[in-house]
Amino acid sequence: MSDVLKIDSHKGPYTVYFDETALPHLNANVPVNTHFLIDQRVAELYRETMPDVLNASSVLLVEATEASKSLDRFPTYVQHLVDHQIRRDHHLIAIGGGIIQDITCFLAAMLLRGVTWRFYPTTLLSQADSCIGSKSSINCGDAKNILGTFTPPKEIYLATSFLNTLEERDKRSGIGEMLKVHAIDGPDSFDEIADDYAQLFSNQKTMIRYVRQALEIKKGYIERDEFDQGPRNIFNYGHSFGHAIEAATKFTIPHGIAVTIGMDMANWIAWKIGIGSEHHYRRMHRILASNYHGFGATPVPIDPFITAISKDKKNVGSDVALILPDFEARLNRERYPNNERFRQLCAEYLEQHRLQ
Repeated sequence: MSDVLKIDSHKGPYTVYFDETALPHLNANVPVNTHFLIDQRVAELYRETMPDVLNASSVLLVEATEASKSLDRFPTYVQHLVDHQIRRDHHLIAIGGGIIQDITCFLAAMLLRGVTWRFYPTTLLSQADSCIGSKSSINCGDAKNILGTFTPPKEIYLATSFLNTLEERDKRSGIGEMLKVHAIDGPDSFDEIADDYAQLFSNQKTMIRYVRQALEIKKGYIERDEFDQGPRNIFNYGHSFGHAIEAATKFTIPHGIAVTIGMDMANWIAWKIGIGSEHHYRRMHRILASNYHGFGATPVPIDPFITAISKDKKNVGSDVALILPDFEARLNRERYPNNERFRQLCAEYLEQHRLQ
């Protein structure tokens, strides 16, 4: 297996390096003209591994919360970088998960009309999914991921050893996105990772294989549709429902676990409205329910859920835009009326069927 993966983008190719020594190597060779944005928790956990990085001239420690990627926080980030004399030939380096990635990517696109950035993803969710694809999304007011850009990093350094310090819920959050990507690849691909689900927690080689496989599946879509105008839309499978679940629960459910529930919900609703099958819902439900175990009973109030899904940026007019499976488990973008029937179906699933 090669230790690199190259991705073509509108800004030229960028590379994912699978390198377990990436962080110690960075610490031993701290680049000049670099500004670090680091997850506070990662800084605490890896303080002894990267002391020189943390003592670099420009280090911004960020709490990895949804509030941190709200637009009203960005003046503080910009002021820090201005105070540390950022220039167009300087670089940003992000060390953390998806929230740090979103913040850094957005800043890199906007600061001085564009600066380069590099990424050291430290969560499974960011390693197996979000690190490639160019997208950043930040929040504004109560609208999640409403602002964003397509600005890929120059390089990504992926070390699965970071996963050793993740809590189980964070691993399951990342696995949720991995299950999504394999479902997009087709029923056989999903069933393969489902069969190895338990090994993802106990066998590092199995985990690395499926992380790389998820990135390779995604690579084909983003190189064909980097700007999310057609085929890549399918990666929103589980996300319209998942984002609404996050918002309605005030983000008490981790993103990838909310997406796991969202996939299960999409499969169930597709069956109930007659465009998908009970077979495929039940085929996937066992593993999806295992992955969101412990969160299935978390109350999801229907009014804020409907309010959130109505604001989804993928909607068309008054219709909700959903990625739903057909009878062959092929995923397609569907427009569905955001009416009382839709509300009733959502309430029925959220209140009754998550625990079945």
